[in-house]
Amino acid sequence: MGLGSIINLNVVILVLYVCWSKQALGVTEQEEDRVYGLPGQPPVNFKQYAGYINVNETHGRALFYWFFESVDQPQTKPLLLWLNGGPGCSSIGYGEAEELGPFFPQNSSQPKLKLNPYSWNKTANLLFLESPAGVGFSYTNTTSDISELGDTITAKDSHTFLINWFKRFPQFKSHDFYIAGESYAGHYVPQLSELILDNNHNSSEEDYINFKGIMIGNALLDDETDQKGMIEYAWDHAVISDGLYHNITTICNFSHPIQNQTDECNTELNKYFDVYKIIDMYSLYAPMWFSNISNVRSHSFSKLVLVSFINLELKN
Repeated sequence: MGLGSIINLNVVILVLYVCWSKQALGVTEQEEDRVYGLPGQPPVNFKQYAGYINVNETHGRALFYWFFESVDQPQTKPLLLWLNGGPGCSSIGYGEAEELGPFFPQNSSQPKLKLNPYSWNKTANLLFLESPAGVGFSYTNTTSDISELGDTITAKDSHTFLINWFKRFPQFKSHDFYIAGESYAGHYVPQLSELILDNNHNSSEEDYINFKGIMIGNALLDDETDQKGMIEYAWDHAVISDGLYHNITTICNFSHPIQNQTDECNTELNKYFDVYKIIDMYSLYAPMWFSNISNVRSHSFSKLVLVSFINLELKN
């Protein structure tokens, strides 16, 4: 995302904050969360809401959401929860503003939003969640929470968020519910799904979630599966040549720890990453957002090793 787009997104979020933080006497929490418009927003025929849901009142922990009703017949369309990965990536800064949300910030001197013609709220009610606490606008008033965060707490907080969100938006409680995400959501989505299914067996009708399925894109599962998959995907989509594909699959052994690959393997992998200096690896057929993409997304094998090391530490 370009600097101008980032600044515009910050302005949009600031006004978004003002919109939902105003308290109106005699209205419901749902109505208080209603967002009627944003700077530079084109006219739309769907409702949007944003706000905080408490997940732990004792610790002062709350998660931020942004919800877009479906463009057409929201009363019958399914509800989809979107989670970005990281860990630490904002579902609003990435999922909403760059990938599948209805609004994309534009690089201009004044706040300007562009409608995304491929927004997922054309087919579903779309709920973006900033998770865990500390990501995006989600927060905790208990400092020790940050150092104690992990996949287990993240799943529990997200489940608590959903139960409380449905209390604020009861008209969507009976809708078919799906969870989708990318990257480290390869951990978030299955773990939250398991927790929902386990709790549904013994939950009251009030806490039951009409859970139907999951979707995960470029999922972070484990190093061997992920690294093999990214090479296979690039070759299948003609991003890399037959020769480079052959060299990588012949020379590299992904059953070994990623940081222990040979220099020969690293050389071939860096050729693979060089291709993504001119192609967006997260959206192969979309135009590049800015010309100096190589300076911003300059991938190298050493960065891949760092990410893999971080994931290894998180698993432990």
